Amino acid sequence: MVNIVGNIKPEDDYTHPLGPEENFNESVYFNFFDRHQNRGGFIRVGNRANEGYAEMTVIVFNSDGSVFFNYKKPEISNNDAWDAGGAKINVLVPGEKIQTLYDGSALFMANPEDMKDPGTAFKNNPFRKIKLDLIHEGVGPMYGHVGEAGDGNDFARAHYEQHMRVVGTIELDGEEPIEINGHGLRDHSWGPRYWQSTRSYRWITGNFGDDLGMVISLSGAHKGGMFHKGEEFLRITEIDLESQYQENTRFHTGMQAKIKLENGDEHLLEGKVKGFIPLRNRRSDDITYIGEGMTEYKLDGERVGYGLSEYLDQPGDEI
Repeated sequence: MVNIVGNIKPEDDYTHPLGPEENFNESVYFNFFDRHQNRGGFIRVGNRANEGYAEMTVIVFNSDGSVFFNYKKPEISNNDAWDAGGAKINVLVPGEKIQTLYDGSALFMANPEDMKDPGTAFKNNPFRKIKLDLIHEGVGPMYGHVGEAGDGNDFARAHYEQHMRVVGTIELDGEEPIEINGHGLRDHSWGPRYWQSTRSYRWITGNFGDDLGMVISLSGAHKGGMFHKGEEFLRITEIDLESQYQENTRFHTGMQAKIKLENGDEHLLEGKVKGFIPLRNRRSDDITYIGEGMTEYKLDGERVGYGLSEYLDQPGDEI
């Protein structure tokens, strides 16, 4: 039986009734990293049925630093399932086991930083075939919260996360399937959402095995997150984060974080970005910049783990 922290339940893994808000969004996100293959990535599907489309993103970081990437806005008319743009999400066991699939094309970039100018990137790089078939099984507690309408939250009113073990295959450009055996994190949110509704943030996720995972979250004055040690859920009470960037950019290359947990444990986390792609989200004249980094971590100078570090910056509001 899955351990749950918060007022969520396993059945929340399914889609929810479509809300009245124009910007109602129900999204699922799954990242995955195989340290032996030195590959990772994520798949995300967000249903914006009241606006008539879904958002679909797929990224695969390769061992040589190249990236497969695609983003689509396929038309949808309901919130009955996540099945759009070649991506499909199947709930096999609520709260415990999910399948993610993608069958389609993706832009192949030997230099992923091309994506800082999407128009140029899509013009100058080839599309190639890609297939994902992954099974995500919970290795930590589901944790999150379902808020109330009118609470002023216009970014993630209902939201939860869970660390996962991930197995399956990736087929890149028609080559032989690559076996994936690693870990990752998933999240699920529903309610009104604009990316421009949140301040700049740092979202740092990682797994060190079935028994240990972490999430660090910083946004404005908020500093929080969690560690799971087995099924034990421990909140982060103090964070001191320092990040490194490429010269004259906001492209992060690494970080160090001194962390204190609610039980008094203290940890030093060191991260090195192994694969990176800069993304942006545009709504009218508002542009949000999001740096996605496949990151190798070292915890207390000993245990090695992998995960995703996501740095979101609103213009003029960088952390």
